[in-house]
Amino acid sequence: MKCNDKTMTIQQLKNIAQKTVDERDWNQFHSPQNMSMYISIEANELLEKFLYSSPEKSLETVNQKRTEIENEAADVLMTLLIFCNISNIDLTKAFLQKQEEIKAKYPIDKSKGKAIKYDKL
Repeated sequence: MKCNDKTMTIQQLKNIAQKTVDERDWNQFHSPQNMSMYISIEANELLEKFLYSSPEKSLETVNQKRTEIENEAADVLMTLLIFCNISNIDLTKAFLQKQEEIKAKYPIDKSKGKAIKYDKL
Protein backbone atom coordinates (compact mmCIF):
# COMPACT_ATOMS: atom_id res chain seq x y z
CA MET A 1 0.00 0.00 0.00
CA LYS A 2 1.29 3.43 -0.95
CA CYS A 3 1.55 5.94 1.90
CA ASN A 4 -0.38 9.17 1.46
CA ASP A 5 -2.89 11.39 3.27
CA LYS A 6 -5.53 8.69 2.96
CA THR A 7 -3.43 5.93 4.51
CA MET A 8 -1.33 7.62 7.25
CA THR A 9 -2.57 8.87 10.60
CA ILE A 10 -1.32 11.97 12.35
CA GLN A 11 0.08 9.74 15.10
CA GLN A 12 2.08 7.79 12.53
CA LEU A 13 3.49 11.06 11.19
CA LYS A 14 4.30 12.21 14.73
CA ASN A 15 6.13 8.93 15.33
CA ILE A 16 8.16 9.36 12.13
CA ALA A 17 9.04 12.93 13.10
CA GLN A 18 10.10 11.80 16.59
CA LYS A 19 12.23 8.99 15.18
CA THR A 20 14.00 11.50 12.91
CA VAL A 21 14.70 13.73 15.93
CA ASP A 22 15.80 10.87 18.18
CA GLU A 23 18.17 9.36 15.62
CA ARG A 24 19.93 12.71 15.25
CA ASP A 25 19.93 13.62 18.97
CA TRP A 26 18.07 16.85 18.23
CA ASN A 27 15.82 16.79 21.31
CA GLN A 28 18.40 18.88 23.14
CA PHE A 29 17.68 21.77 20.76
CA HIS A 30 13.90 21.55 20.90
CA SER A 31 11.72 23.48 23.31
CA PRO A 32 8.17 24.68 22.73
CA GLN A 33 9.51 28.22 22.34
CA ASN A 34 12.21 27.26 19.83
CA MET A 35 9.89 25.08 17.81
CA SER A 36 7.13 27.72 17.71
CA MET A 37 9.67 30.15 16.27
CA TYR A 38 10.86 27.49 13.85
CA ILE A 39 7.26 26.92 12.66
CA SER A 40 7.10 30.61 11.79
CA ILE A 41 10.43 30.49 9.98
CA GLU A 42 9.37 27.47 7.92
CA ALA A 43 5.97 29.04 7.16
CA ASN A 44 7.75 32.15 5.93
CA GLU A 45 9.96 30.05 3.67
CA LEU A 46 6.76 28.66 2.16
CA LEU A 47 5.40 32.19 1.81
CA GLU A 48 8.61 33.26 0.07
CA LYS A 49 7.81 30.91 -2.82
CA PHE A 50 4.88 33.19 -3.66
CA LEU A 51 6.84 36.44 -3.56
CA TYR A 52 5.92 38.60 -6.56
CA SER A 53 3.08 36.27 -7.51
CA SER A 54 -0.42 37.70 -7.54
CA PRO A 55 -3.25 35.94 -5.71
CA GLU A 56 -4.75 35.14 -9.11
CA LYS A 57 -1.52 33.46 -10.24
CA SER A 58 -0.80 31.62 -6.97
CA LEU A 59 -2.16 28.26 -8.16
CA GLU A 60 -0.01 28.61 -11.26
CA THR A 61 2.94 29.29 -8.94
CA VAL A 62 2.21 26.06 -7.07
CA ASN A 63 2.27 24.14 -10.33
CA GLN A 64 5.47 25.81 -11.49
CA LYS A 65 7.30 25.37 -8.17
CA ARG A 66 5.53 22.21 -6.97
CA THR A 67 8.56 20.37 -5.60
CA GLU A 68 9.91 23.42 -3.76
CA ILE A 69 6.49 24.22 -2.32
CA GLU A 70 5.85 20.62 -1.28
CA ASN A 71 9.23 20.60 0.48
CA GLU A 72 8.41 23.79 2.36
CA ALA A 73 4.94 22.51 3.30
CA ALA A 74 6.57 19.31 4.60
CA ASP A 75 9.02 21.39 6.66
CA VAL A 76 6.09 23.27 8.23
CA LEU A 77 4.33 19.98 9.04
CA MET A 78 7.49 18.33 10.40
CA THR A 79 8.13 21.28 12.67
CA LEU A 80 4.50 21.38 13.84
CA LEU A 81 4.57 17.64 14.59
CA ILE A 82 7.77 18.03 16.63
CA PHE A 83 6.22 20.98 18.48
CA CYS A 84 3.14 18.88 19.29
CA ASN A 85 5.29 15.96 20.44
CA ILE A 86 7.35 18.01 22.89
CA SER A 87 4.31 20.00 24.05
CA ASN A 88 2.15 16.88 24.46
CA ILE A 89 -0.54 18.28 22.14
CA ASP A 90 -3.09 15.92 20.66
CA LEU A 91 -3.31 17.60 17.27
CA THR A 92 -6.48 15.80 16.20
CA LYS A 93 -8.27 16.77 19.41
CA ALA A 94 -7.06 20.38 19.13
CA PHE A 95 -8.14 20.53 15.48
CA LEU A 96 -11.61 19.21 16.21
CA GLN A 97 -12.04 21.62 19.15
CA LYS A 98 -11.02 24.47 16.86
CA GLN A 99 -13.60 23.37 14.29
CA GLU A 100 -16.30 23.67 16.95
CA GLU A 101 -15.08 27.19 17.80
CA ILE A 102 -15.19 28.13 14.10
CA LYS A 103 -18.74 26.80 13.78
CA ALA A 104 -19.81 28.92 16.75
CA LYS A 105 -18.03 32.08 15.58
CA TYR A 106 -18.92 31.70 11.92
CA PRO A 107 -22.43 30.28 11.53
CA ILE A 108 -23.02 29.24 7.93
CA ASP A 109 -26.09 31.46 7.54
CA LYS A 110 -24.03 34.57 8.45
CA SER A 111 -20.60 33.75 7.06
CA LYS A 112 -21.09 31.76 3.86
CA GLY A 113 -19.21 33.41 1.00
CA LYS A 114 -17.93 36.23 3.20
CA ALA A 115 -14.35 37.03 4.22
CA ILE A 116 -15.32 38.97 7.31
CA LYS A 117 -14.09 38.52 10.88
CA TYR A 118 -16.69 36.98 13.19
CA ASP A 119 -17.18 40.15 15.24
CA LYS A 120 -18.24 42.01 12.10
CA LEU A 121 -20.85 39.50 10.89
